[in-house]
Amino acid sequence: MGLETIAYILGALTAGGGITGYVRTRSVPSIVAGVTVGTLYGLGGYRLSNREPYGVELALLASVVLAGSSIPRAIRTTKPLPIGLSLLASYGLFNFGMAWQNRVR
Repeated sequence: MGLETIAYILGALTAGGGITGYVRTRSVPSIVAGVTVGTLYGLGGYRLSNREPYGVELALLASVVLAGSSIPRAIRTTKPLPIGLSLLASYGLFNFGMAWQNRVR
């Protein structure tokens, strides 16, 4: 699976999750955060698929933002949603971090 596919999947999951969070609880922060992070992943995937610069960096930024908001919450609350978001963020951090590291060398 290519990096652009991973970015698109993570983007759809985070944006869809934010929209679902808004529909279920009317949580404006959920939709704003989910759609923003999903857009960053989507833009990163688009740039990767077109071989444009900064695709990996945008997807890595999305993973850092997602990890920064979900991992502390997952540790504090041990609820399934923050744990799931933390796993998605970790997957993105690993994949896009390795791609970024390989480009820098």
